[in-house]
Order: sequence, then C-alpha cells, then structure tokens
Amino acid sequence: MSSYKAPLDDLRFALYDVLGAEAHFEKLGFAEVNRELADAVLDEAARFAETVLAPLNRVGDEVGCKFDKATGDVTPPPGFKEAFDQFAEGGWTGLTNDPEHGGQGMPALLGGVMTELVDAGNLAWGNFPMLSHGAVKALETYGEDWQKEVFLKPLITGQWTGTMCLTEPHCGTDLGLLKTRAEPLADGKYSITGTKIFITAGEHNLVPNIIHLVLAKLPDAPPGAKGISLFVVPKFKVERDGTQHERNAVRCGALEHKMGIHGSATCVMNFDGAEGYLVGEPHKGLQAMFVMMNSARLGVGVQGLGLSERAYQNALRYARERLQSRSLSGPKNPDKPADPLIVQPDVRRMLLSQKSLIEAGRLLSLHCYSLLDEAEHASDAAVRERAHTLVSFLTPISKACLTEWSIENTYNALQCFGGHGYIAEHGMEQYARDARITTLYEGTTGIQSLDLIGRKTAATQGAGLKLFLAEIEAFVKQHEGEAALAEFIAPLRAKCNEWGKLTIDVLTRAASNPEELGAASTDYLFYSGYVTLAYWWARSVAAANASSKPQAFKDAKRDTARFYYARMLPRTLGHKAAIEAGADALMALPDAGFGAI
Repeated sequence: MSSYKAPLDDLRFALYDVLGAEAHFEKLGFAEVNRELADAVLDEAARFAETVLAPLNRVGDEVGCKFDKATGDVTPPPGFKEAFDQFAEGGWTGLTNDPEHGGQGMPALLGGVMTELVDAGNLAWGNFPMLSHGAVKALETYGEDWQKEVFLKPLITGQWTGTMCLTEPHCGTDLGLLKTRAEPLADGKYSITGTKIFITAGEHNLVPNIIHLVLAKLPDAPPGAKGISLFVVPKFKVERDGTQHERNAVRCGALEHKMGIHGSATCVMNFDGAEGYLVGEPHKGLQAMFVMMNSARLGVGVQGLGLSERAYQNALRYARERLQSRSLSGPKNPDKPADPLIVQPDVRRMLLSQKSLIEAGRLLSLHCYSLLDEAEHASDAAVRERAHTLVSFLTPISKACLTEWSIENTYNALQCFGGHGYIAEHGMEQYARDARITTLYEGTTGIQSLDLIGRKTAATQGAGLKLFLAEIEAFVKQHEGEAALAEFIAPLRAKCNEWGKLTIDVLTRAASNPEELGAASTDYLFYSGYVTLAYWWARSVAAANASSKPQAFKDAKRDTARFYYARMLPRTLGHKAAIEAGADALMALPDAGFGAI
C-alpha cells in the first residue's frame, strides 16, 4: 500500500535556508507572514495532504469519475466532494489571493509549497481547484469591475470553480484554427457555440456553479490567432448584479478515457448558444489566455514534483525493507538471510537519481513562485520587471523538466520494486501512469522547448538567460574562494559559460536557417534544466554549510550534490552534441523516406 509523508524538513530547508523566505516576506510587505505563521501553514497543509487526500488517491484511480450520458452530469470519486468542502472551508482555495475578494493574502511562495503537498497527496483531486487560480488571475487582470465583483469572490472562496476552455477537436496548440463562435446579443451578452475538449474539471458536483473561461471568435474577427477573444461563461447563468438563473446551454458531452488521473474529470464540453460575457478587449483573448496558461504551467510542473516525491518515498522504504541477495562487497546483515536492496549500487543509482532531481527541482519551482511575489509586490518597478522577465524564462524549464523528470522518477521507483512495482497494490504503476499526462497538458514538452528557445530567448535577445546567468555568476563570485564549495563552483561556472556560448551559436545559425531553433529546442531545454539544477545543488550545499542543521543533514546534501555533478550533470554533454549537430540530420529525410503506411 502506498503512503505519503510530507517532506517538511526539506521544504523548510528550501524556504528558510536556501531561499531566505523570512527576508523575502518582509521585503515585499507581507507584514503578518512570519516564520511562525508560515510553519503553521506548512503543518496544516501537510496534515490535510497526508490524512485527507492521500487515502483517496487509490480509490480515485480505481473508481474514477462517473458520467451520466442522459443528463451530462459528472460525479467524482467517493470522498472527493467531502475533501473539497474541507479544503474550501479551510481557506485553501484563496490562500494567495487578495483579501479584498475573500483571499488569505499569503505569498505565492507558500502557495507553491501547498500545491506540492496537495499534488503529492492526490494529483487527480488537485486538478479540481487548480484552474480556478488561473481563472482568477485572468479576471483580476482583464475583467471589468462588475466581473471582478460578481465572479472573483465565489471562485476564491471555493464556492465555485473555474476552467480554461481552449482546445478543440481539430486544434490544440494552433489556436488560430479554433471554430468556436461568439455572436453579440442585444443585452450586451454573447452567444457562445462550439465544442472544447480536454477540459479539466469541466463538469462535476463539488460546487453549485462552474465558471468557464472560453476562447472564441467574434463575427468580425481577423483570421488566425489575432482574432481570438475571451469570454466568461457560467454553468448557471449569472447576471451583472450577481443574480443566478437557470442552467446555461453548456453541457458535458463525454468524459475522456485516459491512461491515468482517473479521478480527474477531463471533459468534452459542448456550448450550444451559451450566454457569456466578453473579458477584456475584442480579439485580445490570447493575452488573457497566457495569464491563465503561465499560472497553470507552473502548477503542472509542481504536479510532476509531487508525484516524484511520493514515488521516491515509497521506493526508498521498499529498498530499505526488502531483503534480497547480498552486497557485492560482502554481507551487510550477516544475521539475516539476505541484505536489503539499498546496498546494491544500481538501486542506489535509481534512488539518488530521484533524490537529486527532486530536491533541486523543488528549489527551481519555489524560486519561480518567489519571483511571482516579486513581480507583483516589489516596490521598485525595476525589481518587478526583472522578476517578470526571469520567471517567464524559467517557467518552460520548470514545467517541462519537472514533468519529464517525473516520468523518469516514477519509472525508477517502479523499478526498485521489481515485479511488485507492476501491480496495483504498491501504487507505483499508478504514479507512472499519472505522470505521463503532466508532460502533455498545458503545453507539451515540445511546446515548452519552442517557447524557451523562441519566445523567451531568441525574441528577447536572451534577456531572461542573461539575468539568470548574472544571478549564478554573483553566487559563484561570492563563494569561489571557499574550499568547501570548490568542487561545485568551478564546474558550475564552466557550464554557465558554455550555456551562453551554445545559445549564441544556435541563434546565429537560426538567423540564416529558422529550422535550427526547432532542431535544437528540446536538447536546449534539457541542457538548461540540468545546468539550472547544478546551480541549485551548489546553493544547497552552501546553505547547508551555513545552517544549524545536524551534520547528517549537511552530509546528505553534499553527497547528493556530488552524485548530481558526477552522474546527472554529464547528461549535458549529449544534449550539447545534439544541439551542435544542427538541423540537417533532422530535415534532410524526405517525407516519403519515413516509410509507407
């Protein structure tokens, strides 16, 4: 049976020792958020994840959501509604939102921690409240005053939930092809008609109303992506004064049959002249969509992290308990019939691979959330702009790498169990299935790669990369004379110099051949991810050395960092070689050369 224990020691180390959360809160004006309050938030979120959500994880997978074809109603797995009621009553749905609209006003950094705990406890359940946050951000940024008044408080307090309705059967990433139409009505509303697919939490009975944010095109829309507008379409009609009426003409047409996250309602949504309101300016819907998308992308990265952590905990426990074979260097437990699995070098390789990716990946994720705080709350406009540029650059790295690594981590966890990993009782096969979706929704890994090298690097002349490399160089200069960090500082500096040179080389080649960006994109993303984690491991060792943590904790950080630098960072060599190989080997083969079908 799978279990979960919130990694509070490492979370607190990440927050306070590495990221300096206490100074971060004070600097940004979170006057009431001290360490005592932050620790209380962590403790209670951990309790909820461990005792409420984690026990529902298996039943969510086995029972799944139920769809009533006659009514279009969707019923989540047993216990999901009661858990959501507790979550909303505890104020968790609005933890980081503005108190003006019913939120708790906590920093995004604490919200990132809460998200990891929820997703490790029960990723499928965590999908129900997840997209409400993006809907709130879009309405806060682009909604009219009356829309904020009517929609924000119910979303923030968990009375309602929100969705993001983008994808259609014939178009995924290329939203310029969407066919959903919005016709103006005489009363200022719009009639929305079209079909959306893959809509997370599109229909359920956890709350009485669901607020859909829908991309559609007006009759006078210019062609392509420039003609997209955003509309808010409630499940039950809502007037401008907040009055609710009858059921709107929006209905779930089917539930997707998925390989994982069975407890999450992934819906086909049919809009048949549903009434809605325009959000923001006509034909400017993509701007608002990216507000939602960027929030969701960071959240999905955390889903990968949470799955990795839970799988690792169970693999570690099994490797310590399972007796099988003897150590290659002689018995370690001579009084027992065999040694535990953890004495085997290859089992240790799998465990250390997971540990090294999880602990540094956690810092990458939380750093992104701290940048969101700075981008919104810093008093200095230059600080806000820097944070915005930096988090924009790091978001595709965080989303893609943490989710791709979750596939590797859950695979390694399953391997530690051997044949027992393949059967349902231990839970490993569920994590391996659930992890797959995290690399797909909110933009596949390929989309994240193109976003990083294209929109976030080439289009900005490397603005985000320059800021990040400058941050790393400042850390290197601060510690370059310390003997305790010498084994990490020199390789880190060399990799950062190489990262900058690789970037210039790719962009130079792309100036004469645009295919070079696409050809290099995925390898460039992973190269960036591994160097980013090298930075966080060096910072972890420095922070551990300076902390009052027990020596065993400090030693574990140093030894794991050594493993990462010796065994994981060299993966950049393969990615570098592939980047330097250029586009020719990818583009030379004619379509017919792929074979007849």
